[in-house]
Amino acid sequence: MADAIRDGLRLEAIAADIAGDGDTALELLSVNGYDIAVLDRDIPGPSGDEIAQRVVASGSGMPILMLTAADRLDDKASGFELGADDYLTKPFELRELVLRLRALDRRRAHNRPPVREIAGLRLDPFRREVYRDGSYVALTRKQFAVLEVLVAAEGGVVSAEELLERAWDENADPFTNAVRITVSALRKRLGEPWVIATVPGVGYRVSTRPDEGGGRG
Repeated sequence: MADAIRDGLRLEAIAADIAGDGDTALELLSVNGYDIAVLDRDIPGPSGDEIAQRVVASGSGMPILMLTAADRLDDKASGFELGADDYLTKPFELRELVLRLRALDRRRAHNRPPVREIAGLRLDPFRREVYRDGSYVALTRKQFAVLEVLVAAEGGVVSAEELLERAWDENADPFTNAVRITVSALRKRLGEPWVIATVPGVGYRVSTRPDEGGGRG
């Protein structure tokens, strides 16, 4: 069914990837920026419900459409409580799915965050795209989240603790070195001259003077 839905969506100029289980879904979500997540609640591994919770916790604002055989009113209520923006039960018509997806996309477009530009960086939170001096830079979801926080600070210093709080979740270990590792990898992805500066003992910032962007992660 997933293959048939994907092929049908392609005919409507809607590109889609398929994840046959929860682990694959999480992997795809970690490396790609999607406009909408269509979730079946009953999938192997982490369930559709768990995926929905993680999408909501990520703060990405990505709309969720639950496409499932669970059609009782209680099922729908719990789906919306988990963060679903729409709920379509099986069996269904492909045309209705297409209409609902386009409606979700229109709603999202009305609330698109502004594109931010600083120090040669152009960050589009809605499309989840980053460009440096006009060249596209591929980032992981976590790298994008960290850069988004730094860019929003407009050159101000952001502490490692604040990055951990805003780019990870409430379960993140406060003693982890994840921030240092992610910033280091992000700096390399963005290339030289380094645009992320380390302020020793304080945190990190986007440097408007690239020659200041050096320093260890």
